Amino acid sequence: MKIAVFAPADSWHFLDLKRAAARRHDLFACDFQSLTASVGSHGNQKFYAGEFDLSDADAVILRIMPGGSLQQIVLRMDIMGSLHRSGVRIVNDPKTIETAVDKYLTLVRLAERRIPVPTTVACENPELAMEAFDQLGRDVVVKPLFGSMGQGVERITDAVGAKKCFVRLHESREVCYVQEFIDHGDSDVRLLVIGDRVLGMKRTRAGHWLTNIASGATGSAHQPTMCEAQLAAKAAAAVGAEVAGVDLIYDSSTGKPLVVEVNAAPGWQAISETLNVDVASMILDHVAG
Repeated sequence: MKIAVFAPADSWHFLDLKRAAARRHDLFACDFQSLTASVGSHGNQKFYAGEFDLSDADAVILRIMPGGSLQQIVLRMDIMGSLHRSGVRIVNDPKTIETAVDKYLTLVRLAERRIPVPTTVACENPELAMEAFDQLGRDVVVKPLFGSMGQGVERITDAVGAKKCFVRLHESREVCYVQEFIDHGDSDVRLLVIGDRVLGMKRTRAGHWLTNIASGATGSAHQPTMCEAQLAAKAAAAVGAEVAGVDLIYDSSTGKPLVVEVNAAPGWQAISETLNVDVASMILDHVAG
């Protein structure tokens, strides 16, 4: 198969896919900044990433969605959507990426499927955010609406700090995404969904509630329980993802799991090394299947 991968050519993930592809598939690294599309007078469309005609690809893997202006992001999604409708297989498809990159929209999709999530309030007004801070017990986690790897996430437990945070977000024309803090000890569970398969890894950061690998947590092998695997599959399906990273935490007071994140462009370096499995081959097999 001829597969276009939207990822830097020198990135670990592209090189890992290239290794796994070996002689089975031809992989090409693509850059969103080299993306062009055109519509002819008769409605014919063309899609290029540099000199590579994306219409010739058997599949496209959207490995990343880099930051950009609103216009840039919208154009990328428009082009990917048109390419997908033209018949090119895209994993994950543009609608899925668009949903999963938005934390609030993801949470809504999960709630609609009755998947347990932390109580969350989203608003623009600092005063309304302060009301949410009080309603959620004055112990909250504030997250950027768009973001990953724990970047920009902070826990706030005092009114002064909360007000400063919400005013800063308002002045920066950002939204206030305020989520109740769930005591889950110093670990969580990352589940990687690849089609019908679910891989598991426990992430632990001694003495800290923020347990992303990028934040300093360490991974250990974890065999997903039936409940965890079902929750992960259901969460991935809620956003339409074929490949997804699903983060679970266990409420220390109830022992029950909650889904806090669904990533439709998940990294797999840590889980590959922790479990000693070839995730890249699994993804390519799924895309080719």
